[in-house]
Amino acid sequence: MSAADAIAAMGSALGPQVVEACRALFDDEQRGLAARVPALAVDCVYGPHERHRLDLYRTAADRDLPVVLFVHGGGFRLGDKGDEGSWQNAAVARTMAEAGFLGAAMNYRLLPDARWPQGGEDVAAAVEWLRDNAAEHGGDPARIVVVGTSAGAVHIATALKLQPDLPVAGAVLLSGLYGYTPLDAKDEPYYGLNEDYAARMPRQAIASTSIPLFICCAQYDPPRFQAEFLGLMAERLERHGALPNGMILSGHNHYSMAMHIGTADRRLTDEMVAFIRGV
Repeated sequence: MSAADAIAAMGSALGPQVVEACRALFDDEQRGLAARVPALAVDCVYGPHERHRLDLYRTAADRDLPVVLFVHGGGFRLGDKGDEGSWQNAAVARTMAEAGFLGAAMNYRLLPDARWPQGGEDVAAAVEWLRDNAAEHGGDPARIVVVGTSAGAVHIATALKLQPDLPVAGAVLLSGLYGYTPLDAKDEPYYGLNEDYAARMPRQAIASTSIPLFICCAQYDPPRFQAEFLGLMAERLERHGALPNGMILSGHNHYSMAMHIGTADRRLTDEMVAFIRGV
């Protein structure tokens, strides 16, 4: 069975079994990427918490490279930036390094310790660390693009709500939640009670920001995530008179959309690279 057929058979289901099934589809290719692109710097400390760590990747010898910071998903509870033994999430930073950028992958605080808006605060802190330190590693601190998937996209959007002038050149949001659908009960531990949810969601900040956006969802994303994508695209059109960069990625689900970056399926990778080079 091909990867596309396997993903189609999974439908829009979520859960650890689907994560593992997707990981198995891409394991061989991603291990090859990991072998080609070792870490440049590991566990750089961007804040006081034990999870305030990020890794850097680079293949180009040039200086003043665009900097691409990846923020992983995990439902506010799980996830890791990856390392030499775990390619997931590190693969996005490695792929950006192969594209000629300075790639970065960060950890952030998780439930049960973290609460809204701490994920957004952590993204802002990591951006500030890159502003101060990217040049030392060949990056251009004036050209930082943040990329997040699922909870990672939420944290980027939250950072823009907390800090509208966040010093980034662009943002790539993959299957995030922005405030166009009701609170899911499983997310209450992070956001608080339902009456707090609307005020805490970054809908207005993302809809109004002048920072260039690339917004994506997957063909087999759960309907809630697809509705969020459509809601944000529609409000951006209404407010700005034009759609932002966007994509509905066929043949992928909520997990495989980020997990496949770095494989032979380059459709999303090529769109992201073009967007980053253009901002």
